[in-house]
Amino acid sequence: MLKNYIKIAFRNLFRNKGFSFINIIGLAIGMASAILILLWVQNEISYDRFHEKNSRLYEIWENNLHDGALQTGLNTQQLIGPALKNDYPEIENTTRVSWQMSLLFGYGDKQVKATGIWVDPSFLTMFSFPLLKGDVKTALNDPYSLVITEKMAKKLFGDSDPLGKLVKFDNSENFKISGVLKDLPNNSQFDFEFLESSAFLESKKYIDADWTDVSIMTFVLLKPNTTLADVNSKIKNIVLKYSGGRAKDEPFLYPMSQLRLYSNFVDGKPNGGRIDTVRLFALIAVFILFIACINFMNLSTARSEKRAKEVGIRKVAGALKKSLVAQFLIESIIISAIAGILALIIVQLSLPSFNLLTQKQLYIDYTSFYFWLISIGFVLFTGLLAGSYPAFFLSNFRPVAVLKGSFKKVNALVTPRKILVVSQFTFAIILVISTLIIVQQIKYAQERNAGYDKKNLAYVFIEGDIPKNYQLIKNELINSGTAIAVSQTMAPLTQSWSSGMSLNWQGKDPNTRPTFDRSTTDGGIVKTAGLELVAGRDIDINTYPTDSTACIINESAAKLMNFKNPIGQLVFDDPINWHVVGVIKDFILQSPYDKTRPMIFKGPKYGSNVMNIKFNNNYTTAQNLASTEKILKKYNPAYPFEYHFIDEEYAKKFSDQQLIGTLAGLFAGLTIFISCLGLFGLATYMAESRVKEVGVRKILGASVSNIAALLSKDFVTLVVISIFIASPIAWYFMKHWLMSFDYRIQINWYVFVLAGITAVIIALITVSFQAIKAAIANPVTSLRSE
Repeated sequence: MLKNYIKIAFRNLFRNKGFSFINIIGLAIGMASAILILLWVQNEISYDRFHEKNSRLYEIWENNLHDGALQTGLNTQQLIGPALKNDYPEIENTTRVSWQMSLLFGYGDKQVKATGIWVDPSFLTMFSFPLLKGDVKTALNDPYSLVITEKMAKKLFGDSDPLGKLVKFDNSENFKISGVLKDLPNNSQFDFEFLESSAFLESKKYIDADWTDVSIMTFVLLKPNTTLADVNSKIKNIVLKYSGGRAKDEPFLYPMSQLRLYSNFVDGKPNGGRIDTVRLFALIAVFILFIACINFMNLSTARSEKRAKEVGIRKVAGALKKSLVAQFLIESIIISAIAGILALIIVQLSLPSFNLLTQKQLYIDYTSFYFWLISIGFVLFTGLLAGSYPAFFLSNFRPVAVLKGSFKKVNALVTPRKILVVSQFTFAIILVISTLIIVQQIKYAQERNAGYDKKNLAYVFIEGDIPKNYQLIKNELINSGTAIAVSQTMAPLTQSWSSGMSLNWQGKDPNTRPTFDRSTTDGGIVKTAGLELVAGRDIDINTYPTDSTACIINESAAKLMNFKNPIGQLVFDDPINWHVVGVIKDFILQSPYDKTRPMIFKGPKYGSNVMNIKFNNNYTTAQNLASTEKILKKYNPAYPFEYHFIDEEYAKKFSDQQLIGTLAGLFAGLTIFISCLGLFGLATYMAESRVKEVGVRKILGASVSNIAALLSKDFVTLVVISIFIASPIAWYFMKHWLMSFDYRIQINWYVFVLAGITAVIIALITVSFQAIKAAIANPVTSLRSE
């Protein structure tokens, strides 16, 4: 019997090649879209879950009171990890992790720049990053030990064994390779090519013992059967205890498994995060697959008249309803299987572009048993879902009604097919509206005044011999005409590397601890970055020797400090009193979607990490870069010339939202395409159902345009209904999405009108072919049987 069902199914497929092609293509595109999205979703939810001790791994976060509200951050004090391990027996181990740094490594005549982090030796035993060479328990014990990844080992040593070899670290110290790590998986929050031991920093007295300074991340491994709530209640006052009351941060442990997806906090409590985007796209995947199945249903029922007589005759011949249902479901599963194979081909061809778009390394593991098990289940589920309605619909025909030709309800006000098409277009219009609003929000933020001149502004990191030759480099850049201004800062102008709540000034409310972004400068930053002074002057150590302890604040800081005249006021930031010499207009340091925080540029009392260069507009970018490279090679020959343009760095701030907008737009287009296939199926069905009516109308004098309009009216009505359903749903969800931004647009009415008009035009174009074809048909042909 099964063999017979399959044979009949293939006969029907080949007999109706056009119908089969459209059906398979619609399902394949829907399945391929769902697979791509689900690959991305699976990658996101699997972040850092591969660690063997994952259930006991936590990161320390800290709450602190800011303007009456709890602010939560993941930066911690450098001494909190060792203190926790020493004071609390429930804690098995801790490791400190620095923020990423880029350093130069040399071996023989090879020089390689690599990014890495410094960690405690326990890092390798807490986390499951397998060592290919070396011992995880001792690899980082020695202060001059270095663990590198396969990728870095290949760059430095080629195919030779790197273990035990000495490399020159940052052109100064010799470090021994004590371990080689397998390259990191693409679903880990950690991103490094080397690990440096904290023992080296301790030997050089670089570990900061100030409990008010938060500058690193700290991870904790709890002992088995330890209650998280109990530990959190015990450790919340440890910072207050060791800082002598100077810092009031309340640390708590947050599960490692939740870091990627649940990183947003409101008033000290988790409040979503990336999980919102993951859920959104998982929902999109489900709906795209559902819409593809709806398309299959519509196309199948569109052929109901041709299949109805077959059903009627088979029932008269004694076929049972369950055998007919089985026949149609098997046809559906076969189509689903063919579509599934085609979908995998589409996915494989699309993955390189999709990976480039999402900046991931997604792949399908064809050797996995679970992949094939899930694939078979996916195909069966899709086939059963898509074929269920047509199977029960067609098998339910009564033989007498079929053979009399009275089994159809042509003019029914509400039919399942109409409901399905409305559902299709409702979802498609929601995606279109959402995409338009996301694009508007991104454009709104992009057009926001950054507060400084990004054009021809670049920076290089201060490393190697640059510090001792800085003045010579600066003079030569300016004297050669390559640059019009050069200055140093703690961090690039697009990033904040330091923030603190320890600032004090005369008249400050002792009950408030506002967070300030902090940077340093050697002077001239106003000219170099094109910042706008609203009061006072720039820091100038040459003209004013006391400017070593001078500072510049932004408007937000001046407003917060409530100074009538900020110039000359003192701002205390342990252990120095900084005197204000200038006030600058607010500029965007962090997210262009958020409010500008108070900021302070402190003078050259402390060192800087970045050299900012304002290039001369009279020369081309290539000329300026060539000249800069020549000068830096002269004074810093051991280091490769690496530069970063501020405008490119600033553009990266929009990447996450642009990805959401691009993916939403892409899948909105695919959804509309699949929906139009469904609409085409319904148009075919309606044309078949009303063929005699059209013939009669033509004989009575109806014009082609009248008939085409009559047939199209029903489809436009369905789309209009979809618009009215989709608009409030889209408004609700996008209003909720926009609330996550301080700097946001207002949702305008014309977005809904534009999306609605677009949907109506697409629908008209889709159905016009069938409507016109039916209108110009010869009425003699359709009425001959009468």
